[in-house]
Amino acid sequence: MSKVEDFLTAEQEQAIVLAIKSAEKNTSGEIRVHIEKNTEKPPMDRALEVFYFLKMDATELKNGVLIYIAVESKKFAILGDEGINKLVPENFWDTEKDIILTHFKNKEFTLGLEKAILEVGKKLKEFFPFKSDDTNELSDEISKG
Repeated sequence: MSKVEDFLTAEQEQAIVLAIKSAEKNTSGEIRVHIEKNTEKPPMDRALEVFYFLKMDATELKNGVLIYIAVESKKFAILGDEGINKLVPENFWDTEKDIILTHFKNKEFTLGLEKAILEVGKKLKEFFPFKSDDTNELSDEISKG
């Protein structure tokens, strides 16, 4: 089994998917998690490639957020689409990065992702509140590369 499959159990993956669904109840923003073995590229560069590969730039309000993780490389990034980036300060994701980093250092991968995802949802609510006609534009499932 590779490091990607070992990173989270099926139950842990479902807990993360539930966190995404919960976070998206309050916002029209779309949150995805992508996990892969490693990257030789800077994590933000690779996250951008994955962002476009997953067609996260196709949301109506350009309000997708990708949490990218390269397990073996021990790298991660949080990337928001242009609709978000036009409205928020440059260091907008620092709290979520700190949450992930703190928990990952303690090998609490699921807890770190769940807390960061819920925090992303809270922050997105301010700029992209949920409306009754909102649809889930992107899959909530974890993607793997």
